[in-house]
Amino acid sequence: MIKILVVDDEKAICDLIDLNLSSAGYHCTTVQDGLTAIDKIEHENYDLILLDVMLPGADGYDIMEYIRPLGVPVIFVTAKHAVKDRVRGLKLGADDYLVKPFDVVELVARVEAVLRRYHKTEQQLTAGSVVVDLDARRVTKDGKPVDLTNKEFGLLVLFIKNKNVALFRETLYEKVWEEEYYGDSRTLDLHVQRLRRKLGWEHELVAVYKVGYRLELPV
Repeated sequence: MIKILVVDDEKAICDLIDLNLSSAGYHCTTVQDGLTAIDKIEHENYDLILLDVMLPGADGYDIMEYIRPLGVPVIFVTAKHAVKDRVRGLKLGADDYLVKPFDVVELVARVEAVLRRYHKTEQQLTAGSVVVDLDARRVTKDGKPVDLTNKEFGLLVLFIKNKNVALFRETLYEKVWEEEYYGDSRTLDLHVQRLRRKLGWEHELVAVYKVGYRLELPV
């Protein structure tokens, strides 16, 4: 399993990131100060580090000095939004820079993008008895193949990677159809209904009033 270290002095932010990345299939360790982060980095191996800048003990820029020789990818997740801060973070070797407040869907997407760049992505996704082979674009349930269209496959991957997170209709449409959403949800709703029926997810894939849909599964 992909191991991610989350370093942020706000416990609520750590918990939010942990919840969403764990739901997406990653194993997270969270710490709230720079010195503890350095100790973790020195004694354990991680596939990715999400790093705040403003931390007690040692700030994010200082921690980068310990990370850089290890070749571990880093995404800065911070409230420091000035261009000079972004440039400094990237010049120190960070792979991406995400400004707070952030959308959890964007966070998961950026994590995936960086891991993919380092060839550390998982090749399979699971949700209960449903298994998705990303390379082969093959879906099975209880070991039996499920025939999905390209759009249904795209929706399924997005739902599994964001388990237990309410996804807005516009987010789903724009991510899967790669077009701007103009408010007509009939196409999206039809594809979700077909996905529900094919996977037997009438109770798991729920509509969220005035928002969109959420895949409800045990964490």
